[in-house]
Amino acid sequence: MFREYDFKRYDVFLIVLVIALVSIGVVAIKSATTSAIDETDLFYKKQIIGFIVGFFIMIIISLIDYRFIAKFYWVIYFLNIALLLAVLFFGKEVNGATRWINIGGIGLQASEFCKVFLFIFLGKFLDKHSDKLNKIWFLTLTILLVMLPVYLIYKEPNLSTTLVVIAILGVILFVSGLHYKYIIGAIIILVPLTILGFWYVQQPDQILLKEYQVNRIMTLVERESATTSEQFQTKNSKQAIGSGQLYGKGLYKGKLNQYNYLPEPQTDFIFSIVGEEFGFVGCSVILTLLLILILRCLWIAKDVKDKTATIIVVGFVAMVAVQTFINVGVTTDIIPNTGIPLPFISYGLSSLWTNMISVGLILNISMQRKSLYN
Repeated sequence: MFREYDFKRYDVFLIVLVIALVSIGVVAIKSATTSAIDETDLFYKKQIIGFIVGFFIMIIISLIDYRFIAKFYWVIYFLNIALLLAVLFFGKEVNGATRWINIGGIGLQASEFCKVFLFIFLGKFLDKHSDKLNKIWFLTLTILLVMLPVYLIYKEPNLSTTLVVIAILGVILFVSGLHYKYIIGAIIILVPLTILGFWYVQQPDQILLKEYQVNRIMTLVERESATTSEQFQTKNSKQAIGSGQLYGKGLYKGKLNQYNYLPEPQTDFIFSIVGEEFGFVGCSVILTLLLILILRCLWIAKDVKDKTATIIVVGFVAMVAVQTFINVGVTTDIIPNTGIPLPFISYGLSSLWTNMISVGLILNISMQRKSLYN
């Protein structure tokens, strides 16, 4: 299993980037959950323990040939479906959504692991049938296979993760060599469908979205007249980021967390905490580190000719890029409140472990670049 590994190519720099991002996240989580009204060490301590566990998982996975893992792509696919079904039938409901399932005393969000499972499944599936990608029947089959877990995520309900997975699928199909006629056709179909869907969800008898999801969308459109809690959250978030100015107010000195102006600031609005306490410089550091992480992964992918490896790497890059855009977009009032975590920064073991499992796969691919290229 180790004969094709070039340990000189073991990407220590990628590991350093992950450690740096998680470390910043832990500090931000600690600040977000320390207030003048209430204080708890639970979140940041759990994140530290989660990182230690995730780090060992990442290292172990990095030593297992990704091609060996990918051989079980159908097993991984049905395991994914089973976990998502288990959430719907046996999951824990929080704030009106059933997204977590308790395994071994730990609440896990199956929709997060769904992403990395799909990287592996699509990587092997599209590689094995690469000559069929541009045949309409095979493309339809591929989309249907992905839409099954997507539908289960949607039913939790979890619209934001649903859209993230669809976006990742689009990127993967593009890099896999999907013909431009399908891409153009998809755009022609999706644009009017999006407009029609936007009109439909505003109707009083619509059944696609929950009321709180509609409120979030309408908050973005009716900025002046909106009075929902989501609008107040976004307003407080923007004010916090703006008040941080260049260098911020200092650690634990932000009003956003000190007076509980935002619910769950350690997850959805962690970027706002950073903006208020560390200013433009702190926000720039996080975005720069995430950009370097993305570029590093793409640099690894460029040396690889194996489609399975390429799809795994690009899938992870798409996930990080899309989630970063959405999370920052929510805190700056560019897009509606969605509940998407900022990769490696936001609190959440499922999200953290999903990212670290993905990095473990990429570390393994990195060690085999020479053999994969040849």
